[in-house]
Amino acid sequence: MIDLYYWPTPNGHKITLFLEEAGLPYTIRPVDIGKGDQFQPEFLTFSPNNKMPAIIDHAPADGGGPLSVFESGAILLYLANKTGRFFGADVRQKVEVNQWLMWQMAGLGPMTGQYGHFAVYAPEPIPYAIDRYTREVQRLLGVLDKRLAGRAFIAGNDYTIADMAAWPWINPYTKAPLDLEPYPELRRWHAAIAARPATQRAYALAAQVNPNAGKPLSEEERKQLFGR
Repeated sequence: MIDLYYWPTPNGHKITLFLEEAGLPYTIRPVDIGKGDQFQPEFLTFSPNNKMPAIIDHAPADGGGPLSVFESGAILLYLANKTGRFFGADVRQKVEVNQWLMWQMAGLGPMTGQYGHFAVYAPEPIPYAIDRYTREVQRLLGVLDKRLAGRAFIAGNDYTIADMAAWPWINPYTKAPLDLEPYPELRRWHAAIAARPATQRAYALAAQVNPNAGKPLSEEERKQLFGR
């Protein structure tokens, strides 16, 4: 039903988390971002920002031709609306889910990504940048920890796309781990999602798609990823 253009990164994991939870049939179309697959003309026809993930739904709800969606947050919203799942049962729940999804898209993801760039991938350390993004990520983790107090999940007692969006961005860099000890609610929530069978299935795909994950980047990979 769905072609998923994917590489095992936090944004890619968001979509496999949903698809595995929902049980939707899908086919992975690897987009090797280290080789520059994201710049191929065919891919750019439906993902014009040369980023993955993207999907093509061959059975959209309107019964028309294949429908493509790019940007991970937009894909999560599309799939939630398609299936009627993981987006809340009423307007107030949907507002909660939507605002925390946007929080991840605008804050947690970009700031953690910048932290990872300067702490892991930059050719030389820049102390100001590392300190700036470390402190901002820690602030955002504190916001999430406070939000989770008294709630099983971000938007309440139900697992939603807000959780699927945020979860992959919690401490994703093994070479530059953050101290999560100050955030007990976040650690409880993170462990609960890690234990879900769908999460384990989603993350098992990473090694299948990219057996070289975690190895040092080549100069060609740096050029494709960072324009260097």
